[in-house]
Amino acid sequence: MSQKKTSWGNIFSYQHDVIYPKNTSLEAFDFFTKKDCLLPYGSGRSYGDSCLNENHALIDTKNLNHFLAFDKEKGLLTIEAGVTLDEILKVIVPHGFFLPIVPGTKFITVGGAIANDIHGKNHHEAGNFGHHVTSLTLQRSTGRMTCSHAENTDLFKATIGGLGLTGIILSATIKLVKKGPFIDYETIKFHGLEEFFSLSKDSDDKFAFTVAWVDCLGKGKNLARGHFIRGNFAEISHKTPIVHKDPKLMVPCHAPGFFMHKMAIKAFNFTYFHKQLAKEKKGICHYEPFFFPLDKVANWNLIYGKKGFYQYQFVIGLSEKKALLDIFNAISASGLASFLAVLKQFGPIESSGILSFPRPGFTLALDFPANAKGVKELFHTLDDIVLKAKGRLYPAKDSRQPPRVFKESYPNWKDFLPYKDPAFSSSFWRRVTGD
Repeated sequence: MSQKKTSWGNIFSYQHDVIYPKNTSLEAFDFFTKKDCLLPYGSGRSYGDSCLNENHALIDTKNLNHFLAFDKEKGLLTIEAGVTLDEILKVIVPHGFFLPIVPGTKFITVGGAIANDIHGKNHHEAGNFGHHVTSLTLQRSTGRMTCSHAENTDLFKATIGGLGLTGIILSATIKLVKKGPFIDYETIKFHGLEEFFSLSKDSDDKFAFTVAWVDCLGKGKNLARGHFIRGNFAEISHKTPIVHKDPKLMVPCHAPGFFMHKMAIKAFNFTYFHKQLAKEKKGICHYEPFFFPLDKVANWNLIYGKKGFYQYQFVIGLSEKKALLDIFNAISASGLASFLAVLKQFGPIESSGILSFPRPGFTLALDFPANAKGVKELFHTLDDIVLKAKGRLYPAKDSRQPPRVFKESYPNWKDFLPYKDPAFSSSFWRRVTGD
């Protein structure tokens, strides 16, 4: 079936031959003998082109959405790759369980979570999603394989963070945590990176979840001001009658260009920073607004208009505080606006995937309207700072990094090649490797 698929950032929109396997039987994958350029496709929430395969085939996993086993004694859940985190939470939370890692949206599939080795607010304590996958079933063009820490280990490590290029994940077993569903949280206003560094250092041993919203348009004493958010699972019963009602908000169409004008975002940042009057705020909330604040607005990606937006997310080492300051100064000097700026300190847990993004250090995610004047020049400046600091960009968020940036920041990318299925590729992979 020929269909157009668009990246979440609305930068790319390509025609594809979309295949919908009805189930995980071998017969459902007989198309493998007829296709030579394939890519798995989940919810399409990758911001750039890592989930697209221009003019080639996508294997849509929407029908691979079954729960296979739930061992409540061991806390193990086995599901097919097309199941979303939202669907999982609806099943496990009433039983007192929670996912070990969640990103900023619950509307991604398990296959996508593994393929991008997603991280969350608790990276410093729990690592990446891949650290909690005990095994998976992988369909390659050459056959079907079970991969785990004990079986086909090297392929297992390549598939975690492997961007869907080692084959299609059919199912996976995940180790859950006996927690939730409420968060005991604190929000602290801070001014500047030094205060952020201090809060991060003070929080990592005491709080499972840490993250910060940062105002990138500030100058002088307001440079890198923000809200530091930290929390733990609340020590209360999951039956405690705290009701969370998700507002039914939706962006119905592409917003007009002026909506993302610098002055509008500057006003938003000012209001957001000052909405909390006190230095500190404490409370208990449901997991939804704590982990997934943007999910309450359907199609929020349309607010950037028809031209879409870029997300620029990088990680640099803990010793690169000067580079981080240089980045904030470069953004502030450019006058370009990002109201979704999220800063987080990754912990010391090393990623197990060959191409996994997280590493010990600081990660900053920024959104910029694609039609903003000077945005590409700013990206070149940021690229140079990140590379000099021996950092890297997040493939799941990337829409434009040049091949030199990818190859220099992922020097082990050639180690991945023996595990890449020759029948699989993506627009992202061809763009950054030329393969």
